[in-house]
Amino acid sequence: MYDVIVIGAGVNGCAVARELSRFKLKTLVLEKASDVCEGTSKANSGIVHAGYDAEPGSLKAKLNVLGNRRMAALAEELDFSYKQNGSIVLCFDEKDRFRLEELKARGEANGVEGLRIIEREELLKKEPNVGDEAVAALYVPAGGIVCPFGITIAFAENASVNGVEFKFGRMVTDIQKQETGYLVKTNKETLETKVVVNAAGVYADQIHNMVSENKMEITPRKGEYLLYDKNVGNMASHTLFQLPTALGKGILVTPTVHGNLLTGPTATDISDKDGKETTREGLGQVTQKAALSVKGIPGRQVITSFSGLRAHITKFERSVAEGGADQGRPIDDFVIEEVADAPGFIDVAGMESPGLSCAPATGEYVADMIKKMLNPEEKQDFVSTREGIVNMALASEQERHAKIKENPAYGKVICRCEMVTEGEILEAIHRPLGATTTDGIKRRTRAGMGRCQSGFCNPRVVEILARELGVDESEIKKSGEDAWYLLPL
Repeated sequence: MYDVIVIGAGVNGCAVARELSRFKLKTLVLEKASDVCEGTSKANSGIVHAGYDAEPGSLKAKLNVLGNRRMAALAEELDFSYKQNGSIVLCFDEKDRFRLEELKARGEANGVEGLRIIEREELLKKEPNVGDEAVAALYVPAGGIVCPFGITIAFAENASVNGVEFKFGRMVTDIQKQETGYLVKTNKETLETKVVVNAAGVYADQIHNMVSENKMEITPRKGEYLLYDKNVGNMASHTLFQLPTALGKGILVTPTVHGNLLTGPTATDISDKDGKETTREGLGQVTQKAALSVKGIPGRQVITSFSGLRAHITKFERSVAEGGADQGRPIDDFVIEEVADAPGFIDVAGMESPGLSCAPATGEYVADMIKKMLNPEEKQDFVSTREGIVNMALASEQERHAKIKENPAYGKVICRCEMVTEGEILEAIHRPLGATTTDGIKRRTRAGMGRCQSGFCNPRVVEILARELGVDESEIKKSGEDAWYLLPL
């Protein structure tokens, strides 16, 4: 019998697991994929939003501001990449200036500090490549950027070190209520737990509907992106937004914490919960609209395109006992609550933007709910810090020599684009919740994320994985169950 089962090993599921690991609880995270960070959390903008655009009084606004304020200290504590580079919301028409004022007022109501309207002259000083049509902007110094893989893996590793169990390749097929909690059935076993946390991303509606008569429907909202080489990463220093629409925050242009330039996303509602294909039309839209924000972005510097899915709730029937369908809350707010007709079952659903920014606060919020349910004892030996994988490309000469002396593998470069060494790859494999796929190596070390997109290093990564895991190279996969490199004749 588990105390808590968390379904979903994305950033919010792992944040919840990390917070629960502070207590003497038997906690399990179930993930249908082969690794953490395989869903929405792996394919997003990596933006730490300040919280100026969420509806005042909403849970989204509260958690966004708290998550933003927590991020810098957490990055130090758990050793993941984060930078408070500030964000800017661009206005392209004097007739829309009032919308900047509205955003500023909303942000101030939410508790965001330092907001101010800047004119084109100051805007050009901050962003010399800004588009010619930008007339004014909202400057948001609290905005930041983060590595979405880094923060998710950091939460998961720290949770694991503190005793949380993770099971991968587990698809939840049914959940049944019982007197002492729930029976959770997966494709491989049946488990008992007192509390369930549903953090299943675009599949959170299916998990919710297994236990509740008040049905939920999530529509995947696909966003397509273009990632550019590091040699144009300095074309923008802040995260540049355009005035938001009903479908989201629009096309952005931002540097990444690793020095690339990123543009996107589009916003297209689709029916396929695994539909991550990019399209000519979508990427064309990204290119066209990004040019409004930053002029002269060279298309030949694109090194890859990708898409991600956001979990947009299109239907949710809250019970009358809870106060009606809206309960006085915005219709697009997060759903983080105990289900009315399923005590001990907690939804963490509809975590679209700014879900990543909120994750530190979401973890604490859900853990507080569970503390009230189970009244657990706090651990005296909780390990609050975590050391990430050494980055030889950024290490000092002294640090490099020390690592190579410790293990000569740190002197063997495997990925030339990102200067990732064999030592770093070995670390990624043998850490808590170590990598078992080439995508797992990529997210932990950046091997394969450079200009050639793993064209040269992938065979060596496959070879190292097979050797260290004690399997044949034909058994190494890119990511999930069917992502084989080699197939039998």
